Amino acid sequence: MESKTKRRLTTAQLEELILEATGTGVTSTEELTDGFANAVWRIALADGRQVVLKAAPPPDLPQLRYERELLRTEAMVYHLATPAGVPLARLLHSAFDHPRLGGDFLVLSALDGVPWNQATGLSDADQAALRHELGAHLARLHTIPGEGVFGYPYAGLTGPTWRDAFLVMTGALLDDAVRYETTLPCSLLDIAAAVHGDAHLLEEVTAPVLVHADVWPGNVFLTPPSAGRPRIQAIIDLERAFWGDPLADFVTPTIFGELREDDPIVAGYRQAGGVLEFTPQARRREAMYRVYLYLLMLIEETPRGYPEESYRRIRDLSTEGLTQSLAYLRQR
Repeated sequence: MESKTKRRLTTAQLEELILEATGTGVTSTEELTDGFANAVWRIALADGRQVVLKAAPPPDLPQLRYERELLRTEAMVYHLATPAGVPLARLLHSAFDHPRLGGDFLVLSALDGVPWNQATGLSDADQAALRHELGAHLARLHTIPGEGVFGYPYAGLTGPTWRDAFLVMTGALLDDAVRYETTLPCSLLDIAAAVHGDAHLLEEVTAPVLVHADVWPGNVFLTPPSAGRPRIQAIIDLERAFWGDPLADFVTPTIFGELREDDPIVAGYRQAGGVLEFTPQARRREAMYRVYLYLLMLIEETPRGYPEESYRRIRDLSTEGLTQSLAYLRQR
């Protein structure tokens, strides 16, 4: 999708960065346009390899507060999650505050699969098996512990407890809503009151774990159709990750819907050792995480400058989801 945050680089600039990162020349470049924030190119190297270069927005460009130094978060996740057995691309090179780029970039191994949301011919059985497999991968991700801090360390939105961190994270979003004059279905005071009213439930989360926070089907690559039964090849776009409640990772796989006990993702998670309970308190925490996600999706439209028509459906669904989640939290 078109976005003002996507950096524009010439072929010559891409060739220079790739040569520095890999020591190899470039034979072709193709911009990948499916993402929303960072600029991404698929690049063929002279030695026959295919890689992906991901460039962060210029640091002086207006963004949401949590988006500060996102690619540094992504690089951190690659280093931590690969040894845990989470399927990812390989991080080949990372550069921060690059002098000629004026920002951060990563070089990753290219995937030969297809995004789950673009895969065709999947049966109901295939979909269920993939959700079961995704649950197992999330369980592995959630074995990665934090070191006494919750939230987004690189963005400075952290706290010693999950309650402290989540309130700081939500407060930053509400500040962004004021900054970008976001139209919301209710007042900021109503949103703050709904979240703060149940903030004590966040104290149930006592140990920070790594949360991807953006596992929707577009960020899950499947094996190529020629490989037979579809499997998950890799999970991508790790930049929104934070340290927090593992329950928060079930919001994007069920975006604009609900997490049900009979969802195969739940069975896969539990069979891989993950603990997931549907207590009344957990359901209210889940509603708070949905408020956070839908709020984020509504606020980011302005700084990213999404095309009006292209984003209309997402905006409408996010508005509806935010309204419903707030109504749930208001029930006492």
